[in-house]
Amino acid sequence: MLFSTWQFVLVFLPVVFAVYFLLNRWRWVRAAKLFLVAASLYFYAYWSVADLGVVLLSIGGNFAFGSWLAQSHGAPGPVRLRKAVLGAAIALNLLALAYFKYADFLIGNLNALAGSSHPALNLALPLAISFFTFTQIAYLVDSYRGETAEYGLANYCLFVTFFPHLIAGPIVHHGQLMGQFASPWNLVPRYPNILRGLFIFGLGLGKKLMIADPLGAWATAGFDGGQTLDFFAAWSASLSYTFQLYFDFSGYCDMAIGAALLFNIRMPVNFDSPYKARSIQEFWRRWHITLGAFLRDYLYVPLGGNRRGELRTCVNLFLTFAIAGLWHGASWMFVAWGALHGAALVVHRLWQKLGRPLPQAAAWALTFLFVNLTWVFFRARSMDDALRVLAGMADVRSAFEPPAAAPSAGPVFSGWLADGLLAVLPAGLVGSLATYVAVAAAFFIASRRNSQELAAGAIDARKVLAGALLFGWALQLTIAQTSPVFLYYNF
Repeated sequence: MLFSTWQFVLVFLPVVFAVYFLLNRWRWVRAAKLFLVAASLYFYAYWSVADLGVVLLSIGGNFAFGSWLAQSHGAPGPVRLRKAVLGAAIALNLLALAYFKYADFLIGNLNALAGSSHPALNLALPLAISFFTFTQIAYLVDSYRGETAEYGLANYCLFVTFFPHLIAGPIVHHGQLMGQFASPWNLVPRYPNILRGLFIFGLGLGKKLMIADPLGAWATAGFDGGQTLDFFAAWSASLSYTFQLYFDFSGYCDMAIGAALLFNIRMPVNFDSPYKARSIQEFWRRWHITLGAFLRDYLYVPLGGNRRGELRTCVNLFLTFAIAGLWHGASWMFVAWGALHGAALVVHRLWQKLGRPLPQAAAWALTFLFVNLTWVFFRARSMDDALRVLAGMADVRSAFEPPAAAPSAGPVFSGWLADGLLAVLPAGLVGSLATYVAVAAAFFIASRRNSQELAAGAIDARKVLAGALLFGWALQLTIAQTSPVFLYYNF
């Protein structure tokens, strides 16, 4: 079940909200908690019942390991045993992730290197396996450090499965949620939270349906069409995907934050206007913030961070982001994307040491263009597709020639309007003009205040009216859509 479907908006969310707070009102607090766990598991299984066993086995195993590690912290006994248990628990999580997500990738690469013909396993990828695996690895490490309490199985299940963050993040830390679930203050409806939660949810739903999905059609036409792209068509495809991904992912996180707030749970912010960044380092402080924090605390720092000299720091940065790329999917395209970002962070670090900051406008333009270019590798299905799009983006000469093929599957101008535009604009630009208008609108919206900034302060009558209109419009699109897009299935 996706947040942007009518089943979630009109049925699941209202029913779960009503039953949860009704049970709490009757002072059946434990029953309310168990109901929320059951509802979250139903939400997960709605996509694939077969995946339910995987997530339940993962929760049971990690709870057992984490409880033992927490209870044995500070107790007399060999330290090596605790380290061995932690290592075994993490290894089991990573092996499960590797089996489901990377087995066919490894088999394909082995066949290519050795000339063998081992058959692919063709395993169905359990939904959100990367998200709930990373969440629980962090819990295991913190249990080893003595930073967790004895939460109980029901509390732990709710922490892992709470439906707003379960299938696409944000990646939450146990310390961010467990105390909120235990607070008596959160067991009754809080109308300011309900109002703010609906406002944020509506903003996210609007981002997804009104901006991301239309742009996605143009991105798909350019990346997956297979045709040669001219300058304007290639740039329209890359920019369409750049903004599709941002508005889709940040919109989904807004919906997660808004839905959680209905239950008085405050989720961490995951996006903070990343396309306003003036350096690649700032970009990663604004983009997928919870993933960045996880990579820093549980990968970069354990690798040595910046404590072992400049060369080792640069190597650690590069490795962290190359691994982050692979986390996104079983493809060398994701690795290439991560490696490019790792290399850019190394270059940024070395440039800072020169003490020659770029002008703000130039710094922003360089950062945005680099991010847009690397999204090509992230989106393309193969290196050939990526190079085809990049070749078109670099083909400046084609900007002044008629395109060899239709540049997009979007609306086509015709008649007197097309004749008038062709008299003053290049033919390739006219063919992609609808896309560029949409991209310009997305660019403008991304440059304004983001969802969290809009929701800050009092939700006054003006915000209520604007939010209601946006929510109503988005709800119409929700009911009308026939095949909702879920970008993060492979994550």
